[in-house]
Amino acid sequence: MSDADGSAVRSSKDDDARGDDKVRTGPLTFYKQVVAELRKVVWPTQPQLVTYFIVVMVFVLFMIAFVSLLDLGFGRLAFEIFTTSGE
Repeated sequence: MSDADGSAVRSSKDDDARGDDKVRTGPLTFYKQVVAELRKVVWPTQPQLVTYFIVVMVFVLFMIAFVSLLDLGFGRLAFEIFTTSGE
């Protein structure tokens, strides 16, 4: 169904067909559901956490060095291009 200006209009019949009840959850129920979901999480052990931390730090340091070298190289290239004398 569409409106006079061509924009789509949804009827309440469409909402019922999809099963959207739009019932709000109370704060206590929400908290209970959050706690239940967090109990399902498989938390890393301390050695895993240390390993992941080291891997991420090495990767970040590598990327910093890589981007810095690219910046330095392109900066020198731009400096050489734009500072040549017009002989």
